[in-house]
Amino acid sequence: MGQDVDDRAFTREDRTRYRTKVRRCLDVFARMLSEHDFSVEHPHVGVEIEFNLVDDAGDPAMKSAEALEAIADDDFQTELGLFNIEINVPPSRASGAGLTALEEAVREDLNIAQARAQGVGANLIMIGILPTLRPEHLARETFAPNPRYHLLSEQILAARGEDIEIVIDGVDRLDTTADTIIPEAACTSTQLHLQVEPDDFAPMWNAAQVIAGVQVAVGANSPFLLGRQLWHETRIPLFEQATDTRSDELKVQGVRPRVWFGERWITSVFDLFEENVRYYPALLPIVDDEDPVEEIEAGRVPNLPELRLHNGTIYRWNRPIYDTAGGRPHLRIENRLLPAGPTVADTMANAALFYGLVTVIGTSDRPLWSQMSFRAAEENFHQAARTGMETELYWPSVGTVPVPELVLRHLLPLAHSGLEQMGVDVEVRDRLLGIIEQRCITGHNGATWLIDDFEHRLEASGGDRLAAMKATTRRYQELMHRNEPVHGWPTGGKGD
Repeated sequence: MGQDVDDRAFTREDRTRYRTKVRRCLDVFARMLSEHDFSVEHPHVGVEIEFNLVDDAGDPAMKSAEALEAIADDDFQTELGLFNIEINVPPSRASGAGLTALEEAVREDLNIAQARAQGVGANLIMIGILPTLRPEHLARETFAPNPRYHLLSEQILAARGEDIEIVIDGVDRLDTTADTIIPEAACTSTQLHLQVEPDDFAPMWNAAQVIAGVQVAVGANSPFLLGRQLWHETRIPLFEQATDTRSDELKVQGVRPRVWFGERWITSVFDLFEENVRYYPALLPIVDDEDPVEEIEAGRVPNLPELRLHNGTIYRWNRPIYDTAGGRPHLRIENRLLPAGPTVADTMANAALFYGLVTVIGTSDRPLWSQMSFRAAEENFHQAARTGMETELYWPSVGTVPVPELVLRHLLPLAHSGLEQMGVDVEVRDRLLGIIEQRCITGHNGATWLIDDFEHRLEASGGDRLAAMKATTRRYQELMHRNEPVHGWPTGGKGD
């Protein structure tokens, strides 16, 4: 959940100083956008994947420290819970066979990590929410030992002033409370990064918002939480509620949530950072020694640490990223709405769909966001999270249409065109987008497979939900490591 910080207590003076400093950073950022070179000769893409750890029975394994020590690879890092770890794959070019090289790197890293983690009794599994999680796994004691997580939890609960309430109505109903943000650890995601130039950022971000519903519908992989069948992508409402700093009264007043789809199309990347500073009080008011004005006046590239830290505590589903590398600034879109899994092949297919669609829609002469309201895009997003591949989405010039038909008839040709614009080899885009095509033809994605397999095993177990959840989790893990796309996984217990 962002950069490391030391454990500390914050004073009123800390918050006042931080507000002043983050506004100073924002002013410098505005100046940089007009004065500095953010150009991208060869756009880079990147991926982060969060994993759950399970034991041989399929239950959560509270062994992140032991697993990371065994894996001994700096690309793997802690995450919020003791049953989570994350891999950050170094960015690379998308052109040519770049996406295939990225896929092979992730697969190799996963194979090595799995072999090493097994030695300490942990197995890596890529899934949006682990079906075998139970209330005792989401307790204060299951935080990973990183001061940032405890600080964030304390600050969010202090801002809220009361326990966090989680209510999700799906096939079943979940109504529970938490006195920390640890339920967010149940949400394991894939985060896709796309490097863009300042002039391209707004149309690319708007395009990412337009397609968010499609991404979630096709990639859904989180139908279960705490033994209940909820939404096809239950991560979405869970994350929105588990980190909500607002009491009911603040919600009624229109205070914006920290996990946010947004409220409007933008005209500049500056719009998003300005909203961050204008609307959100600091959760981690840590002031760095860097003076951004001095840095820019001296001809150096400022790191803008307060602006970046503040941005890291506002969880947009498409988050703007400012960063520096090799003494140069750059901008990225961090697409945060997809679940982990089911396989590395599926993950890269989801990535190809995202990169292709954002590229072609973001460079269109008549952009789609000029033909639909922002509210329609948000409604698409949440409805897709609820019903997955079964969703009907609104699309300009098409109307309301089932997701498989929309993707097959309208969006896959666009994605092919976008990947071609990026210079992706035809064999690569045919293979990856072919996975998306087959998902839509069969109607099978991670969520539908999990639901189907669980129903079969529930019947076979005589109604024992926990035993069925464990059996489904073990079968999922086995198929995941074969790296065969989920649309071809056997259903109904076949092939056991």
